[in-house]
This record gives sequence, structure tokens and C-alpha cells, in this order.
Amino acid sequence: MSGAADLGPVCIIPARGGSKRIPRKNIAPFHGRPMISWSIRAALDSGCFARVIVSTDDDEIAEVANICGAEVPFRRPAELSDDHTPTLPVIVHAMDAIGITNPGAAVCCIYATAPFLRPDDLRQGFALLQQAAVDYVFSVTSFAFPIQRALRITPTGRVAMFQPEHALTRSQDLEEAWHDAGQLYWGRAAAWRAGRPIFGADSLPLPLPRHRVQDIDTPEDWARAEWLFRAISANPVAE
Repeated sequence: MSGAADLGPVCIIPARGGSKRIPRKNIAPFHGRPMISWSIRAALDSGCFARVIVSTDDDEIAEVANICGAEVPFRRPAELSDDHTPTLPVIVHAMDAIGITNPGAAVCCIYATAPFLRPDDLRQGFALLQQAAVDYVFSVTSFAFPIQRALRITPTGRVAMFQPEHALTRSQDLEEAWHDAGQLYWGRAAAWRAGRPIFGADSLPLPLPRHRVQDIDTPEDWARAEWLFRAISANPVAE
């Protein structure tokens, strides 16, 4: 599709059909709605995007995505839909499929399992991308415990510190550490195409509170996400 890059920012939501640990997790019911609907709704409500695209190999996911208001203008090929396919080539394939050619085009990847994502998170991330000369803006959150005092279990079943030099260091004297929140990744088309690292010097973080971050890869993750969602819905936390 020619001229797609000139329409404005594009959202791409990867959602393959072959989830193993939580079967059909991208469209499984989460608080009364298909899981993917939360990501689609956040994208649409943000007002950031000219198009909200779902990249999938699965007809049922495509149907649900269409009902929720997203576009599914192509099917993702099988070679980009297995357990080992990273996100980056999926985004590049989607950009090619809809005709994004402008290197400076803003393209945002949102995961299909991000029910805590809010429209304002997307707006803030886009503002950061526009304000700074960076390749990416992505969501992060802080570790709840100092990583410098992490433990490992040895082959003999004993414990050892990863950084024993910090055994007696006060927690408040240790540098705060952050990790990928797994929710949104704003980037320039040129950065996606070149395979530039998201976790690099040319990226900016968008901090999110820990109570709104939950990776959802296992049934235990899913259960915890439901507990968090109920708690937030019943008692909104001022941020």
C-alpha cells in the first residue's frame, strides 16, 4: 500500500496462534474480554495511530481483532510464527506488508498480552520519541529487590551471592535497577529495519509503576495478572 508511511504513526500488535504454555492466550477471556482486546482498545483510545494492525497467522485471532476494531490486512507467514521467532522480524514484515517506506515513520509494537497498558502510556512514549533524537522508546519498571544482592542456588544445593561484595551494603546505597516492562516499544522504521538494539544507548525508557507490570507467559502469571487487575479496578492507585 503506497503512502502508508505518510498517514501517521502505526501500531503493530503481534499475536500468533501457537501459544504453548497458555493455549490460545491472545484471545482467551481476561476480565470479560478477549485478552488482545485490551491492547487494541488502549491503542485506539490513545489517539496516536493512523492504523492499528494485528500481525497473526491465525484466522480466529484475526476475526477477534477485527471485531475489536483493529485491522488485519495480511496473514503472517509460518516461518515467522514459531516459538523461536523474535519480535523484530515480525515488525519488519508487517511494515513491508502495509507499505511503510519512510525511514522516519513512527511504528509502535504493543504486545497482545498487555491488559495494564493505558492510552496515556502510549501518548507519553510518542511524545518522548518526538522530542529526542533516539531510535526507540520502551516501557520499563524497577526491580522490587536490589539485584546486587541476588542469590543463586549452586549445583550442590547451597546458596551463593551473585555479588558477594554487596553482602553488607545497605539497600538504600545500591543503584536502582530496571527491566523491560514488555508493554510498548515505539521506534523509527529505520531502526526496526536495521535491527538496532532496543536496549541500547539510542533508546529512552518510559517508567511504569510495578503494580501495572506483569509478564504473562504461564498460568501462574495469568492468575497473578487477574489478581492485580481486580485490585487496581477496585482500588485505583494514585500515580
